[in-house]
Amino acid sequence: MITREEYRQRYTPETAVGWQCIDAQLAKVYGERAPRHYAAPLHFIAGGTDPLDGTSYYDHPGQPAHIHVVSYGLSELYYNEDAVGQEFSKLGFELTFRIKRSAVDDREPTWITTVMNNLARYLHKSGRWFEVNEFVPAGGPLCTDMDTDITGVVLALDPELGKMDTPHGEVSFLQLVGITSAELAQLQLDPTTEAVAALIAQLRADDPLLVTDMQRR
Repeated sequence: MITREEYRQRYTPETAVGWQCIDAQLAKVYGERAPRHYAAPLHFIAGGTDPLDGTSYYDHPGQPAHIHVVSYGLSELYYNEDAVGQEFSKLGFELTFRIKRSAVDDREPTWITTVMNNLARYLHKSGRWFEVNEFVPAGGPLCTDMDTDITGVVLALDPELGKMDTPHGEVSFLQLVGITSAELAQLQLDPTTEAVAALIAQLRADDPLLVTDMQRR
């Protein structure tokens, strides 16, 4: 575990310490491949409405080919001596989402950033946090301008990014995995972590990367 003195020697107040850690974890998967990054128009602490500092979109060549979205802002991103050596970096996680590429729609699915910001807003207001094997109803289609039966998400540990240790504490990459209305109804009848884990295991058997197919019914 790094000490405050080592932290001061290694970083400067201008260093985005946590941000660099996220980028380093992503580099293990994507190497030098650059993402398409979408930054918040105005930082949350400066009066902006989006709690996340930004989201990065990576093209993943795996099967199925998909877009991998990663949030920045639920963990401690910037230089903060008071955060050194904590068990968890701020909320202790960032969100990810994998969406299957569509042969008929090549638009960037930036609505995922909206979903992530809505969840982050809820977390800030409620003082809660997320863990694996939870589920969240969307209150309707996950993407409101799409004909889709995906109406909720379950949370799983991202199969490629997993967890990492940072100078500010542990960060898990929690993947949002889209579920159908029937699967959501099943979990609402049995909302235990065991039921969620069983559904995730069922989905993982068909696709180890847990890519969301918005056309799945």
